[in-house]
Amino acid sequence: MEKENRCGSHQGPVTCGSWIRRPENINLVVLGRSRHCDSCPSSLEIFSFDAKTYSLSTSALVTLSVEEEGNPIAIAVHPRRDDFVCSFTNGSCKLFELYGHETSMKLLTKELPPLKDVGQQKCITFNVDGSKFAAGGLEGHLRILEWPSLHVVMDEPRAHKSVRDIDFSLDSEFLASTSMDGLARIWKTEDGSPLTTLSRNSDEKIELCRFSKDGARPFLFCTVQKGEKAVTAVWDISTWNKIGHKRLLKKPATVMSISHDGKYLALGSKDGDMSVTEVKKMEVRHYSKRLHLGTCLATLEFCPRERVVITTSMEWGAQVTKLNVPADWKEWQIYLLLVGLFLASAVLFYIFHKNSDSFWNFPMGPNQPARPMFDPSLSNSQFSDDDHSWGSSEL
Repeated sequence: MEKENRCGSHQGPVTCGSWIRRPENINLVVLGRSRHCDSCPSSLEIFSFDAKTYSLSTSALVTLSVEEEGNPIAIAVHPRRDDFVCSFTNGSCKLFELYGHETSMKLLTKELPPLKDVGQQKCITFNVDGSKFAAGGLEGHLRILEWPSLHVVMDEPRAHKSVRDIDFSLDSEFLASTSMDGLARIWKTEDGSPLTTLSRNSDEKIELCRFSKDGARPFLFCTVQKGEKAVTAVWDISTWNKIGHKRLLKKPATVMSISHDGKYLALGSKDGDMSVTEVKKMEVRHYSKRLHLGTCLATLEFCPRERVVITTSMEWGAQVTKLNVPADWKEWQIYLLLVGLFLASAVLFYIFHKNSDSFWNFPMGPNQPARPMFDPSLSNSQFSDDDHSWGSSEL
């Protein structure tokens, strides 16, 4: 059967994707599409996201052909800007800057000299504040660059046999990297020096990695494969000791992601399943089966502002899924609660003021209820004696 032409839509073969958080409180999605017919070359496409219907626009806001670069491999969006880096099969990474509004958008391409002709970079990512950028290649080369100066902090050609996954810690002090052969290493981002190698049994393979992002639990989460058994293990980053593991997906994971506030951890499998776990209790709160009809998930990313994820696959394109997790407080709801508490406090203060014997409610004059009652005879006697002695002293 001839494949349907999906150019300009978020369906069809998609190799990678990510969210773009715009300053005007708008969420966009960028998708990297591989070439799949003469009329549909490899491209980068931008779609709008509707927070009311939890869906992407049916057509792309902007489409940029990248046929000369080959097919997109991975996308890393800058956390504080509209810029993103994309790696390609021709062995280079390029920077793309987004300009304009939804009705008129434009993508401008810029070269990144330190990342030109460096080989296929399977893993690329920014740290939390966007001041550092890391790239890991299929040949095992690992790099850390300062951003936007592009000063090379680390250039390790033999970091791994082949880099599988990378992630920065919340404070950007560490970079974790995993290899196709099951090895996981920790690097200091200040100078790129190796810090430690995570311990594992001989029959275990550490595959994917994500640091905690909630600021309360200094953990590193890794998927570990032991024979047919797949678990998510946790390391304490203050000691780098393994503190436990749990089965969250019950099958090998191909992608791993953590929400921007660090509350949820998501895993995607090679047959299209997805689980979302609450980090605080390490309990699965959402599970979806066959999001992409049994095909391997290539991308799994949390939306910056909504409890929504986007997933992509080569066969079924991109899909947005609303998570069945407790709703978060919106900013306006928090302000409304604070105003309500203030008004309730004011009412309670008024009621207390009206019904209490406060200083301001004391009656004035000789009939004050708190005034002590003295015996008149005793009082006169005392005053007489005082007057008498006072008079004697004057004489």
